Amino acid sequence: MKNPTAILLLHCPDKQGIITDVTRFISDNHGNIVYLDQYVDTVDSMLFMRIEWELDGFLIPREGLRTYVNALFSDRYDMSINVFFSDEKPRMAIFVSKLSHCLYDLLARYNAGEWNVDIPCIISNHEDLRYVAEQFGIPYHVFPITAENRAQTEQAELELLRRERISFIVLARYMQIISDDMIREYPHHIINIHHSFLPAFVGARPYHQAYERGVKIIGATSHYVTADLDAGPIIEQDVVRITHKDTPESLVLKGKDLEKIVLSRAVTKHIERKILSYKNRTIIFG
Repeated sequence: MKNPTAILLLHCPDKQGIITDVTRFISDNHGNIVYLDQYVDTVDSMLFMRIEWELDGFLIPREGLRTYVNALFSDRYDMSINVFFSDEKPRMAIFVSKLSHCLYDLLARYNAGEWNVDIPCIISNHEDLRYVAEQFGIPYHVFPITAENRAQTEQAELELLRRERISFIVLARYMQIISDDMIREYPHHIINIHHSFLPAFVGARPYHQAYERGVKIIGATSHYVTADLDAGPIIEQDVVRITHKDTPESLVLKGKDLEKIVLSRAVTKHIERKILSYKNRTIIFG
């Protein structure tokens, strides 16, 4: 196994000496830096940085590292800080409805060992995809949702998520609106895949809209869920070229392939702790 590492994600107003102070803190405590990426937004004069170092031989005990880093840098630089450890697996819950293509892709990558993640549960509002969960040996929980029971059902879902210690949620074509309560419970930790290149062709039947407009590309967008529907920080987008020979049916097939790729890229970056959210944007580290 690789040596465990600590990962520090931070952003703060940009000023001289911050990168030097942070890297000196790590080196002075015998940390070997294995990754460093930083970006300065010159419009807002903000510094964003991701730095990762090996914990073997590091002088500060990991159980006190978050407190130590906050005390050292937070007030001094007006810095927002998150600390993660590479050997602490995120716990991902997948929400689905009736479409299986994104679910299959996520589970295939998980089963192949591509992701350092645990998937304790799959949640749906329909029974349709239970057979997929059973193929991969993952518990499948059905919570039928109606207008009358929506609030009580989401509370039951939240209780399950807390019980399973879920750290983030992936909406794999889950055809329900997420409540503000759940969004507050998982701020910038609910990833959605949208079946178009936002902010174009929103709403129902996007591929038919694209067909009627005679577009030459179609796209997909993965974003964090916020209270503003389909307007959260965008993580990943991509497009595929089409021609006059395409039909609505062929657009759907091409769109499904694109959705799988875009969603998996977004999930990968989240699992690797390479995303910083700021205002309604994301900084994606390489």
